[in-house]
Amino acid sequence: MVQSLAFPFLFFSHATSSLPRPLVDKEDRVVAVLGGRPNDDKYLRLTQDAAAEIERARVQLRFRPEQQVGRRGDFYSASVGPSFGGGQQVPGNLVVSRAISDVFRYLFAMECFFRIAGFANGLFRAWNPSVHMHYATVLDTLTHEYPDLRRNFERRFSAFAAATINFGPSTVTLPHIDALNLAWGWCAITALGDFNPDLGGHLVLWDLRLIIRFPPGSTILIPSALLRHSNIGIGLNERRYSFTQYSAAGLFRWVDNGFRTDRTVEEEIQGDSGAQAERAEARRTRWAMGINSFRRLNGTGGSGSRIV
Repeated sequence: MVQSLAFPFLFFSHATSSLPRPLVDKEDRVVAVLGGRPNDDKYLRLTQDAAAEIERARVQLRFRPEQQVGRRGDFYSASVGPSFGGGQQVPGNLVVSRAISDVFRYLFAMECFFRIAGFANGLFRAWNPSVHMHYATVLDTLTHEYPDLRRNFERRFSAFAAATINFGPSTVTLPHIDALNLAWGWCAITALGDFNPDLGGHLVLWDLRLIIRFPPGSTILIPSALLRHSNIGIGLNERRYSFTQYSAAGLFRWVDNGFRTDRTVEEEIQGDSGAQAERAEARRTRWAMGINSFRRLNGTGGSGSRIV
């Protein structure tokens, strides 16, 4: 399957997986990070524990039909955490069954999951500090304003609002973008399971024409609302799961709007041409401000893989 895609192959090996590799654009902005995993045998064991716990939960849970086959692929998945969109009037926690809620609460209290979340958070803070701060500030603001919103992890472990576990057992995503996430934000993806990363499980970034080796236990951060991405298939008897963290764009808009929906704001300024022009300009410049807040290597990132 790898050979059938006529793309460059970006090698991301076990030997160098403890050294994060940034992907940078022609202006030296870090647009994604191949985070690997810490050079720590205990951490590797913890990622194996996480995979075992996901498999144990998968065989015990009952998933709704839409949680079994979705637009991203044919596998079981569920999501938890604060979100906003889809007709909600105010931000709220993603709705799941009591059984799934209990499973997530149990899993996220385990060392294996808060270590994985913390590692991804550290990568985010190191390689995209301004955007990380924006995520953390918005989540802090929301949880202060709405005490019923439940963080998935303590503040020190994650600036992301929501998380998804793809329970597999063969988590191979179809080409897609996560259009509801913040356009210039990042999503953290951690691959878990028991599969041969030389033969499958690779992350394909279609717009960049890259195939990235993605071993179990490794974490990659990408702008998932911008880059169309998918995975290469794995072996018939192999297992692949994933743990992703992200924040819905609607949460940021809600805070930017002063705790109001876009519709409410637009109704309030109807007939006020000055306010309408100001709002339109703010929306036009927000994208540029977001992208320009990305960390720039300024020629210092010798380990980076340049994308033009």
